[in-house]
Amino acid sequence: MSSLVIAIAEAKFSLGQLVITANARTRLDPVDVQQGLSRHAAGDWGEVCPEDAASNDHGAKHGGTILSVYRSRGERFWIITDAGHAVTTVLMPGDY
Repeated sequence: MSSLVIAIAEAKFSLGQLVITANARTRLDPVDVQQGLSRHAAGDWGEVCPEDAASNDHGAKHGGTILSVYRSRGERFWIITDAGHAVTTVLMPGDY
């Protein structure tokens, strides 16, 4: 995994250290990744079910794990902020 440097405005929670898997870095459009990170930090969870959205809302307020799902070049990718909000990872579902 490698680090990302992205400016995020109006974050609702700390993203911590930003990292991206090698697979995601080669397959995703960097603009889509930046937009995904901005949406994730703002509380727009993308293509998650209502139950996961509610869990994310709770996690954002109380330091729990947060999972968002977005698309780039027709492929789904995930952004996961760990419990405690120390690290946020951009990855492809198969990288998990």
